[in-house]
Amino acid sequence: MIKKLSHATVWVTDQDRALAFYTEKLGFEVTTDAKLDGFRWLTVSPRGQDLHLVLMKAAPTAMMDEETVGYIRKLIEKGAMGAGVFQTDDCKKTYEELKGRGVEFIQEPQERPYGVEAIFKDDSGNWFSLTQPR
Repeated sequence: MIKKLSHATVWVTDQDRALAFYTEKLGFEVTTDAKLDGFRWLTVSPRGQDLHLVLMKAAPTAMMDEETVGYIRKLIEKGAMGAGVFQTDDCKKTYEELKGRGVEFIQEPQERPYGVEAIFKDDSGNWFSLTQPR
């Protein structure tokens, strides 16, 4: 029986830059940073959460050829990859804090039927919803 989702992949164009963004701007903690034969397994997580985000560099592997990697990179850079929803208790306050740290928002906090939502992009171009649920 499956008990939970433990890891989710966020495709990035540069792991070092992504690491700085997620730790310095969002305040996440590094949960794993391991190199295995030229491959880097890098995960981060909001403090106290046991779902790890794998900051996976879009690069050729045994499972993905250069053509496929090119498609992924184009989608990331185009800003077409919506990677998830981060929940907050106070969207407007968190928006101000993150904006002050240099996070790029593509939508300011707005009232929605499900709560208050703002949308931001990471350093690679992936977008996330920052939501304060009703």
